[in-house]
Amino acid sequence: MKLPDGWNIDYLDNVTKRGSGHTPNQKYSEYWNGGIKWVSLADSSLLDKRFIICTAKEISEEGLNNSSAVLHPKGTVLMSRDAGVGKSSIMGCDMAVSQHFITWDCKSKNIINNLFLYYWLQAKKGYFERQAVGSTIKTIGLPLFKKLKLPYPPLSEQKAIADLLSTWDEAIEKTERLIQAKERNLKSQIQKIMGRQAIETKGWSEVHLGELFTEVTHKVGEKELTPYSISAGIGFVSQREKWGKNISGSQHKNYIHLKTGEFSYNKGNSKRYQQGCIYLLKEGEICVPNVFISFKPKNKNVVPEFFEHYFIADYHARELKRYITSGARSDGLLNLNKKDFFKIKVPCPSPYEQKAIAEALTALQHEIDLLKQLAEKYKAQKRGLMQKMLTGEWRMKPEIINQYTEA
Repeated sequence: MKLPDGWNIDYLDNVTKRGSGHTPNQKYSEYWNGGIKWVSLADSSLLDKRFIICTAKEISEEGLNNSSAVLHPKGTVLMSRDAGVGKSSIMGCDMAVSQHFITWDCKSKNIINNLFLYYWLQAKKGYFERQAVGSTIKTIGLPLFKKLKLPYPPLSEQKAIADLLSTWDEAIEKTERLIQAKERNLKSQIQKIMGRQAIETKGWSEVHLGELFTEVTHKVGEKELTPYSISAGIGFVSQREKWGKNISGSQHKNYIHLKTGEFSYNKGNSKRYQQGCIYLLKEGEICVPNVFISFKPKNKNVVPEFFEHYFIADYHARELKRYITSGARSDGLLNLNKKDFFKIKVPCPSPYEQKAIAEALTALQHEIDLLKQLAEKYKAQKRGLMQKMLTGEWRMKPEIINQYTEA
């Protein structure tokens, strides 16, 4: 590859100090819980966030001395080479790692900025994922890291690039914290408005679902409608997006034609929705498998958006437990027939209350959706910047680089 002016390329081993780790013998309790943070596969969700500060497990000084584990200095870059291949981070304090990780100490040679290396690893994540091999757990072998080459500019420019990319990460992190706060607030509001205690306090009547809704049975037939599935916590997802292909096949004509304002219940259980999940189709027309139970309001006195929030909060679960028989069917779905499904009881406030509550909660959800769109925009901008800045296609202005040289 042709390098930009002033850039070099070298084996990563030549410009950093590579290391790894080990797992102390778990038979000896004295090797564990001794205050030394130890990064393992249990910390996978904490990676890819620039710095890792906490770990799920800790080892002791004795565990360190009686194993091949190494205490790496604060600022060391680490990357997973097993499950969660390519995930990386920078140690926020002195830490040890399991044998599932590779580490690079940048301070020892002072040629590479650790944050610059972190972003380079992030940009190469897809490459690392493709290099992993194995039938059960995919792993990257050590030989790959020995021949890994890093193109890099002078240290001052590395720092400038890393700081620029950090600005985007800080914006993403701030937006995601705001999303989490607003989601907690929305959950709290839903509980206050339609939780069990709220229903009893307000004196709302509770009626069978079948009194307010009727089953949607209209089949697709020859219509050309996109087949969708339902993913817990997400909602309607096209089969092509979920599985990479359309799996409806010859059954497509028997799928249920779903329209705006209609619901569908997926009887598959999940960690978040153990009794299955229900979602409202907010716009358009799609088709869903006929193993889902699809339904729509019987009249205009039923406000779909009110029940959308009720179902997303999983308040239908307590009723479904009464009718779902133990165990799952051979296809993995919960044992529940349609007749019993429409027997579950749901709150039934006046149409005016339904509308007012739905509008208030939907407004809160809209704020969250806008913030999620903003976060995705920041992430897309960051990906574009990484592609340009980490290859030298775009360069930092000399006056900016000089600030880091002087520092």
